[in-house]
Amino acid sequence: MSNPKIGFIGLGQMGSKMVECLQNNGFDLLVMGRNKAAVAQTVARGAVEVSTPKELAEASDIVMLCVTTSDVVESLIYGKNGILAGIKEGAVVIDFGTSIPASTKKIGADLAKKGAGMLDAPLGRSPMHAKDGLLNIMAAGDIETFEKVKPVLDVQGENVFHLGTLGAGHTTKLINNFMGMTTACTMSQAFAVAKQAGIDGQQLFEIMSAGPSNSPFMQFCKNYAVDGVSDLGFSISNANKDIAYFVQMITDIGTRSEIAEGTSANLQTALDAGMGEGNVPEIYDMFVKRGAA
Repeated sequence: MSNPKIGFIGLGQMGSKMVECLQNNGFDLLVMGRNKAAVAQTVARGAVEVSTPKELAEASDIVMLCVTTSDVVESLIYGKNGILAGIKEGAVVIDFGTSIPASTKKIGADLAKKGAGMLDAPLGRSPMHAKDGLLNIMAAGDIETFEKVKPVLDVQGENVFHLGTLGAGHTTKLINNFMGMTTACTMSQAFAVAKQAGIDGQQLFEIMSAGPSNSPFMQFCKNYAVDGVSDLGFSISNANKDIAYFVQMITDIGTRSEIAEGTSANLQTALDAGMGEGNVPEIYDMFVKRGAA
């Protein structure tokens, strides 16, 4: 795909930096997003704003989505004046968000009926990595579609993985986030129990980090529980959504995880308490308050 026209929907913290990277590397873009300030910035750098997903799809060789939920993705694909109504034969849709694999596979099948391809390509690393083209990209879909757009993905990512058939990227991301968020919740509760039992948190950290429990997540949790520094950069709201998707995914494949259900219940309780915008290690406060009740 030579000099593709790219349509990008979703100019949040990550998406706006991904667009900036693409523009800095000479790509022509059409954009849509709720963040009007970010849209204005991309337009000032030469992008064209469009009003509907259909209009964007009609003019794009690659349609990139960086939005929050499967429901939002489906509304963009299937809604009135949606992507499916405007997609061109030979075009490719890339979902960079974290979505439910069953939804991704359904969308991919419907796009294929129009002669278009799809990749699910969830991301690792931060918005600043996105600006510099240093993301980790976990792409999945048929290999021909992947190879067609890989030169563009290589601009956006330092590490670009092909994980197999459509849905494998979202499946891998959900497994990864299940492990990470469960670890963060467990370690946060460990520090809360230590406080309630009169154990020094710094000393607990030194003991645990000297053994196999040591990890970056332990450091993030200690930073908040002991030092009051909240620096993980992943919200309770986002974690709650991803763990709920993980529970849905494993239900869809005919199994169950009581561990994930427990993590989901704790995150939902924190969300209901108004903590959704806080970073995941801040769930420590909920565990401390629960113990003091």
